[in-house]
Amino acid sequence: MLNLDRLFALLVYNPDDRLLFNSGFFLYFLLLFFVGYYALRNHANSRIAFVSLFSLYFFYKACGWYVGLVILAAIVDFNLSTIIYKSRHSLKRKSLLIFSLILNLGLLGYFKYTDFFIGILNDIQNKDIQPFKLILPVGISFYTFENISYTIDIYRRSCKPVKRFMDYLYFLSFFPKLMMGPIVRAADFIPQIRKPVWLNSEDVTKGLFLILTGCFKKVVISDYLSTHLVNGVFDDPLRYSGLECLMAVYGYALVIYCDFSGYSDMAIGIAKWMGIDVNINFNAPYQSKSITEFWRRWHISLSSWLRDYLYISMGGNRKGKFRTYFNLFVTMVIGGFWHGASWNFIFWGAAHGIILAIEKLWKDNKNPTTVQSGILIRILQTIITFHIVCALWVFFKAETFTIALAMFEQIFKGIDIAIFPAFWTAYKTSIFVLVGGIILHALPIKWNDLIISHTSKLHWSFKMLSMTIVLALFYYFNSAGQVLPIYLQF
Repeated sequence: MLNLDRLFALLVYNPDDRLLFNSGFFLYFLLLFFVGYYALRNHANSRIAFVSLFSLYFFYKACGWYVGLVILAAIVDFNLSTIIYKSRHSLKRKSLLIFSLILNLGLLGYFKYTDFFIGILNDIQNKDIQPFKLILPVGISFYTFENISYTIDIYRRSCKPVKRFMDYLYFLSFFPKLMMGPIVRAADFIPQIRKPVWLNSEDVTKGLFLILTGCFKKVVISDYLSTHLVNGVFDDPLRYSGLECLMAVYGYALVIYCDFSGYSDMAIGIAKWMGIDVNINFNAPYQSKSITEFWRRWHISLSSWLRDYLYISMGGNRKGKFRTYFNLFVTMVIGGFWHGASWNFIFWGAAHGIILAIEKLWKDNKNPTTVQSGILIRILQTIITFHIVCALWVFFKAETFTIALAMFEQIFKGIDIAIFPAFWTAYKTSIFVLVGGIILHALPIKWNDLIISHTSKLHWSFKMLSMTIVLALFYYFNSAGQVLPIYLQF
């Protein structure tokens, strides 16, 4: 009976032990999934139903009965989009599109921004309305954007509606990308669902490479730096030296990259093992030489979504230079607000928007005959861009403006080199992890493809050894307990 109770406890939702990619139980869970998936690989309808139900159960294990919101969103937008596509009356089509946007954004806004606006109302009108303290459903920002993009694409007639509801539910609930992306377009994803499942050696190796490197980035680098350096300093920077604050800023830049890109890599790798291609979501963003380039490399699925469905919808660069700069700014402000209901996120987005507009203005007025920069100039541009991004990450990470300003105050008070021996003693492992992570990120991107190409030709025993080593590191660095992914809160 005791064993049955333990099994039942593992199978039901537990808010203190969510089923995430970086949980030990997920490895066994994933193994069972692939056994069922490949047993049904030649039966499209059964395979699609299995994946959809598994995805919904996975989501239930991660956020409880909020899984119902995904099902509701799928039902509403599947039917609305079909009606929009079939209708020949422009007013009806536009009205249904607006209705869909109101439903999707209204649901997202209710859970994500209600308490934020209550706080603003209390401040403005000196009221004392109690916040609702709503729990943000996991992944709601991601599947809401997928719903919106699908409905807009149907409205624009850039793609045809899905004929089978189960196919749309499969797309929206697909568990590898459900909670933290990448944000997938229906037009790219749905045509792959019913294709025969067939993998070659390179597909298997690429999936393994992405899963292992993603797991390494998330658990070995991000989780370790979070618990041993970053979180403590950002909680109360005035208790720490300027050197510790500076290292925490660099550390957080690596933490948020390895956390989010690691999770995305694992999602893309798992999808690859299912015979489904999901686009890359990060492309060595800290190698960028400008903020414009940074946003082409960072959270690519969100950046492209904001460009295609917000920036272009506002007019993009088609209505004059001033509107172009204004549209860039507004897009980034909304992008910042998408990340969370906080003035810090709005400031972070606005700052990026201003810099993007300035870079666009400079590019528009630059002499086209200007000689291309040499390697030293490009290195300097990369260093400057990295530090601008790091400085703005402070506002992204800090709970309040006060904490963010305290971080800068400690750093600019001066760094006392005399404390370095004590700092080294206290943070030796963290420094190794930080420096190692930066070096790995600085390696040429093309090396990944070379590694995959050469590894795919090696014996399976070498691949198993690689997996064993990474899993051993996983369990060693994960011994302190599960660290929730940063983007889970968005």
